[in-house]
Parts: sequence; C-alpha cells; structure tokens
Amino acid sequence: MAKIIIDGTELDVPPELTLLQAAEVAGAEIPRFCFHERLSIAGNCRMCLVEVKGSPKPVASCAMNVRDLRPGPNGEPPVMNTKTPLVKKAREGVMEFLLINHPLDCPICDQGGECDLQDQAMAYGSDASRFAENKRAVEDKYIGPLVKTTMTRCIQCTRCVRFATEVAGVPELGAIGRGEDMEITTYLEKAMTSELQGNVIDLCPVGALTSKPYAFTARPWELSKTESIDVMDALGANIRVDARGREVLRILPRNNDDVNEEWISDKTRFVWDGLKTQRLDRPYIRENGKLRAATWGEAFDAIANAVDKAAANRIGAIAGDLATVEEMFALKDLLTRLGSPNIDCRQEGASLDPAGGRASYIFNPGIAAIDDADAILLIGSNPRWEAPVLNARIRKAWRLNGAKIAVIGEQADLTYKYEYLGAGADTLSKLPSGKGGFAEVLKNAKRPVIIVGQGALSGADGAEVLGLAAKLAVDIGAATPEWNGFAVLHTAAARVGGLDLGFVPGEGGLDVAGMVKAKALDVLFLLGADETDVPAGPFVVYQGTHGDKGAHRADVILPGSAYTEKSGTYVNTEGRVQVGSRAVFPPGDARDDWAILRALSDVLGQRLPYDSLPELRRALYAAYPHFAAVDKISKGEVSSIQALAKSAGKASGGIGFKSSIDSFYFSNPIARASALMAECAAIASGKLEAAE
Repeated sequence: MAKIIIDGTELDVPPELTLLQAAEVAGAEIPRFCFHERLSIAGNCRMCLVEVKGSPKPVASCAMNVRDLRPGPNGEPPVMNTKTPLVKKAREGVMEFLLINHPLDCPICDQGGECDLQDQAMAYGSDASRFAENKRAVEDKYIGPLVKTTMTRCIQCTRCVRFATEVAGVPELGAIGRGEDMEITTYLEKAMTSELQGNVIDLCPVGALTSKPYAFTARPWELSKTESIDVMDALGANIRVDARGREVLRILPRNNDDVNEEWISDKTRFVWDGLKTQRLDRPYIRENGKLRAATWGEAFDAIANAVDKAAANRIGAIAGDLATVEEMFALKDLLTRLGSPNIDCRQEGASLDPAGGRASYIFNPGIAAIDDADAILLIGSNPRWEAPVLNARIRKAWRLNGAKIAVIGEQADLTYKYEYLGAGADTLSKLPSGKGGFAEVLKNAKRPVIIVGQGALSGADGAEVLGLAAKLAVDIGAATPEWNGFAVLHTAAARVGGLDLGFVPGEGGLDVAGMVKAKALDVLFLLGADETDVPAGPFVVYQGTHGDKGAHRADVILPGSAYTEKSGTYVNTEGRVQVGSRAVFPPGDARDDWAILRALSDVLGQRLPYDSLPELRRALYAAYPHFAAVDKISKGEVSSIQALAKSAGKASGGIGFKSSIDSFYFSNPIARASALMAECAAIASGKLEAAE
C-alpha cells in the first residue's frame, strides 16, 4: 500500500490506482468524460485535472498512478488537492473549451436529463461564452438501426472507439482528421456488426450516440424504473426496465461485477418492441381446425375434458426456455398430482440430469472467474451468440491475461484468437492423451476452464460427450476442491432452475423426444415451449405470451405473462439465484403463469395448496431451500465431476458439434416478434444492405 494525502486526509491505497480512483476512495468527486473503469486510459478530455504538490501545472488524475507521485523533501507522503481555486479554474477552462462547438440543443436531445456534460456544465460552466466564432457542424453518421448519431455533439472522448476495439472486439469505430476536423466514424458508414454495440449509448457522456428506437419517445423522469433480470440467455444479466404506463420503453443494464459487469447484449437491450407484438391477450380454443376466442371457463373445461379422457401416463408437460422457477414448480406439482411422470425442461434434448449432482450441469468456476482463467477450452459452443457478455469476459482474459483458448466444434469469429483442434467427439476423446499442443497447455495451466456448450450435449451421444469433458477436467487437474474449472454453458434462462427442481422425467417417464413421438401422449402441456415440434395427435395446451410455434399447434391457448410482467425467480448458468420484478402488467386477460396453473388445478380436481405468490414461494423454499438464497450460488460438489468422469464412455464421433443457436436474434418467441431483431438479423445475414 502507498500513503497519499488527499484534501488534507492521509490514507493508504494500492499504488497501482490512478489519482482519480484514489480520490474516490477518499470520498472526493472528480468529474470525467473520457475515463471509464473498464476501458483503457485515453486522458484526452482533461476534465479530471487536480493539483499535485510540486507539479508546475494541474495534472490529469486519470492518467497518473499513485506510484508515480514523488514524496516530499523529507519523505512526506505526496499531496493531492481536488478542491482548490486552481483546480476549479482549470476545470472551468476545460468546460469552456468543450462547449465552444457543442450545440445548445438540450431541449431536443434524447440525452437530456441523464447527460454527463449537462451535469458537469451546471457545476463548472459559465452563463456566457467568450467565443464568437461559428460552431463547427459534423455530418451525422449511419452506424446501424440501433444507435442514432448526432456527431455535432461529440466531444471526442473516444469511449465508443475503445469499447468497440477492446471489449466488443469488433474495431469498426475510429477517428479521422485532426484538431477541429476530427470525427468519430465507421469510415465507410456501414452498420456496426457487434452484438454488444448498444453499450456505446450508455458510454457516450453527451448526446452524440443515443438509442435510435427510443428516440423522442420519453424523458427519463417520466419513466418508472424497475430492477429485474434478463432472460434472453442463461447469463442472467442484471437489467433495469423503464416503462411508462403499461408499456416498456427501454431496457438498460445494471452493474453487477459478478455477472454482467455493466454490459448487456443488443438482444437484451432492444427486444422490448417484441413484448407488445403478436401478444396473446385472451384464451383461445381450437374448433373445426380454427382458433376462436374463449373465456377462461371454456378453456379450462376443454382442458378438463381432455385430461379426464386420458390415462395418467399419457399426460405430459414441457417447460420452455423463459419460464420462472415458480411456474415450473407449480406445473411439476400439478403433473405429480395427476400421476404423470412425463415432464421435461430440456427442449433441445441436452443430456443433463440432476441425478448426477449440481456440479454436472452448472458453470462451476463462476462467470467472474473467467477473468483469471489462463487456459480455456470451448467444446460445442459459440459463446459470442450464446452468451455475448460472457464472450466479452473470455476476450478480456485473452487480451489482458494472455489466456490460451482452443475450440472443438464450429469455427467462428469469436473476436479473439484461438487454436482450432477439431470438429467433434473424436478430437475430444483423443485430447487427454495427446502429447504437446493444447493438451500440455491445459495440464500446465493454473486455472484451466473447460466450457461445454449445449451443441455438444444435444446429440445422440451427448451423455458420452459430457462424460469425456468431465474426464478431461479430472485428468488435467481442473476438478479439485480449490479450483473447479468444469463449466456447462446453458443458452436458456430457465434451464438451470428446471434442473434444480428436478423437472425431468420421473421413473418410467418420457423425455421431450419421447413425448413428441407420434401417439406417445394424449394431452401435452407446453409452458412457453416454442422450440419443440409437436406432431398431430395429442391435445396440446399452450401457455405462453406470443403467437409463436407453440400457439400455432395448440388446441387451447392460455395467455401468460412475459418476464417484464411478473415477479419470478431465475437461476443463471453458474447456479446463481436471482429474482426479476414486475415492471408492467400483462395485456388483456393474460395472467401470471403460476396463477393460471393454480386456477386450472381447481377445475382438474387437484387443487394446488397456494393462493398467492408468497405462499407458493414458501412451499418452494421448503422443498428446495437453496432458492431462498437470492444472489447466492450453491456450489456443486467436485465429487460429481469425478463420478461423471468415471462413467465416461466412448462417443460415436463422426458428426461435428454445432452451436445450439441458429440465429442470435431469433432465439426465443419475444425476439422473433421484434421488428428490430428482424432488421438486425437481416443485416447480419447479408439479406439487407448494411449501409443506409
């Protein structure tokens, strides 16, 4: 630790801290525009000037470390002042320069009310400018359908450039020109292709980069702000849902260093328009091949008639990718009371079983631990599409720590360099015995991570592949009490919660593949399950939010609530329990999914014993106590990985692993209903010209 005196207070701080960070430790607020904790130092806005004793002029506190300061003549700790008249005058001068060319269009700027420049101008600005010259104007740039540019407002802080290059790994933004001719641009004015590009909106400290879909929609003080959890992938990013009335208007990230830091993917940020498109807002019954609107009573009676005619072992239920723990718990309870063992939450058919222990299906090292990994093997996974924010962490480990990365599966642009080992199970089975190459890298690594994707587990030999991956983890020393580097990367927000609940076939029960075989069942409940093709035959009850694949096949439709319209528990891929909150109410007659199941249970004569969400959660916590530990992770036992390794068989090989995500922008019903996601998908596939 190093000693430093800040504004008269002596304190000990790590010597690698910048002066700006040390001032924050001391409780001193320092304005900044270009500095950002997660980006490299630029030092080009000069707003963070401070006075350092012994320095002939003010110092940029973001670009100097505590260890760079000299002690006093008698060994006294260095002295820094942040509130002296010299500092105030220097910051006012910088602000005056920044406002020379900045347009005074705050009343029509979408950044108004949450603009860093606006806030700092109140503290350090003047009521008049001494410059009479004309302001410069810069032509707006087209960078895609998501980010709106008004480049006349740009102060060249270069946050967006550094983010695109360093974090997103898609260096499409840069600066051209010098001095007053400098401009931030994509050079050829093409749409940005990064799946994280929306984060530059949050990073921009002025109104140069704003949300194009949200433009001129609302002011921040008009919105109700609700903290919730993202369900677009299994990472469980922390988000804030901003709504006005009954309409979600935007989704922003919340900081959580253990999960998503402060980034979210574009699908998470811009999918909100899909929440109000193609929505199911009333029950429907299929008569003579056509759906007609019905009352809740009619829909329940139709379901009761079908259930009464079916034997218990010919009733089944499939839970979808966006379901909460509470509604899966209620559905499992109902099916158990009906006497059916046919339940499953693994829509893609992954060979994961809770009987193998929690460690066999969660991301054991934890998401944040990726930062410290020194060797990473990706098996049947494309994290750039399956979990973009996690992919940014992998890139950070590669860029800052020199982590070695290898891939078994599809070759894809992951934004970082990796060694391609092979396409499928044959490569995986030969890896532990291999001499040299990446096998040696894994064995010599201190913190190796083996990431197994759903693409490797969904095939016919998925169980064998899981066993081989576990055996590899054990062989290289990545499955020990000190470090468990065996990581299963899920793609569905509901999957780990479903496995924790044991929402898998009971004794003699059918899995998803068995339930969708012709004439296997008489009644099938789909709880938001839209990724499964159900053949003709069974009476299908679809409970969901959108008129997607499940609704098209349904005989009865029960309108449920989307993730922004209900309070629910989700468990992310690392096993972290998180709770999302209701931001708005569902449309029309749609209801919370657990409440629909509770009402249906009455009609079926199998009444569920909870009449409110708190009562349901009490029952849930009594049966599965770890769900009560919100924002905590119940660690898996290393012995589960070791047992899995001992049972490893021989995979058939031949067919290479393929990512379980066919289209990043169309991975769930909400995304498929979004016009914005459709436009992004068209640009990504080349069907829509990426230039305006």
